[in-house]
Amino acid sequence: MLSFRSSRAEEAMKPVVGMVVSNKMQKSVVVAVDRLFHHKLYNRYIKRTSKFMAHDETNECNIGDRVRLDPSRPLSKRKNWVVAEILKKARIYVPPPAVSRDADASNKTGNTVASSA
Repeated sequence: MLSFRSSRAEEAMKPVVGMVVSNKMQKSVVVAVDRLFHHKLYNRYIKRTSKFMAHDETNECNIGDRVRLDPSRPLSKRKNWVVAEILKKARIYVPPPAVSRDADASNKTGNTVASSA
């Protein structure tokens, strides 16, 4: 019976679902994965969060996206996961276009060329 360490490690690492909390790196994201476990003494469920670095080849992930991570070979010191798919895109806030101060000031005072003539 042959057993390889890499195959056992990949069996232990199952795909996980989490939320992207940072995408400031090139082709990398940080994903927060929540899990619940039962505390035997207090008889309560406790939520714990683990943060994993994952490889995002196409730089598609934004903060707030819900993603599925698949295990992979070690890509760097802390990256052992790959973004398999984006399950739900986050709504991104787009601020309204900026109005120049000169145009804004003339509208407030009512001193325009057309109104003074």
